[in-house]
Amino acid sequence: MKELTKQLYQGQDLTFEEMQLVAETIFNGQLSEAQVGALLIALKYKGVRIEELAAIAQVMQKRSITITNAPLNSMDNCGTGGDHSNSFNVSTTAAFVLAAGGVVMAKHGNRSISSRSGSADTLEQLGVRLDFAPDEIGDLLNEVGIAFLFAPALHPSMKAVMKIRQELATPTVFNLLGPLINPVPLQTQLMGTYAADTIVNTAETLGKLGRKRAIVLHGANGMDEANLAGVTKCALLKEGFVTQFDLFPEDYGFSTIPIEAIVGGNPERNAQILVDVLANKPSPYLETVVLNAGLGFYANGKVETLAEGFTLARTCLASGAAYDKLQQLLAAQR
Repeated sequence: MKELTKQLYQGQDLTFEEMQLVAETIFNGQLSEAQVGALLIALKYKGVRIEELAAIAQVMQKRSITITNAPLNSMDNCGTGGDHSNSFNVSTTAAFVLAAGGVVMAKHGNRSISSRSGSADTLEQLGVRLDFAPDEIGDLLNEVGIAFLFAPALHPSMKAVMKIRQELATPTVFNLLGPLINPVPLQTQLMGTYAADTIVNTAETLGKLGRKRAIVLHGANGMDEANLAGVTKCALLKEGFVTQFDLFPEDYGFSTIPIEAIVGGNPERNAQILVDVLANKPSPYLETVVLNAGLGFYANGKVETLAEGFTLARTCLASGAAYDKLQQLLAAQR
């Protein structure tokens, strides 16, 4: 293991088999926290290749808890996080809009790693349970059309790195892995990433993982969410091929909004923002959710064009359907 760590620090890529060995060693608890931290930092600064990412993902998937009764048409919009924007929980809020529009949302997420409030922290504040059994998750997806999949509960192997990730407080390979290892067999996906140079490779990887259609995006100012401060770079996976396009919000009637206007806060603050958006209260937060939910509808194939996606997102919010979806989830889990 010392030799492999040395290779990483020297900027040398590891083979698929070597990275599998590294992952197995980490998850088996055979390394000290200092050794794991050194490996993660070395891999971060070398830059992770798709083969290395796939190797770790495969090891984690083998160790994850499976959900056998999930519908076959599920979608996720979990992003990598790690952009240090301190934004509110954009994708979590957008997930309720997408569910209101008829998309089955298997929302994968975690507690805060490098932000003030992760998706799990915010939803827990609203009363959403994090301790669902696998069959309960499947039931919620089938009956309500949305469920939250708390990553640590479904990926026990993550316990080996959780404390280290929190102490490092910087994006690592596990930020990139989170959206790739949803235990539900997804057909479609919207995935934001803080790593702009990975959108095409990540979209191709999603295709290898069985996604029929997906969008991987990188927002203005390095965000892992689409935002209204500038252009969002996108890679669309469709029919086995990946194409790139740039999304200019002003082309669809959105006003320019600076990143500072969508800053969130602690779990209580982010929970209130989520509720206000779902209640269709005008704000920069609402407009940002419309942008991301519209992209999600397009990524899913629910609509033929981005413009139709944004229109559907506004309809789901204005009608109260998005707010009702949150209430349905809360009622169903009791």
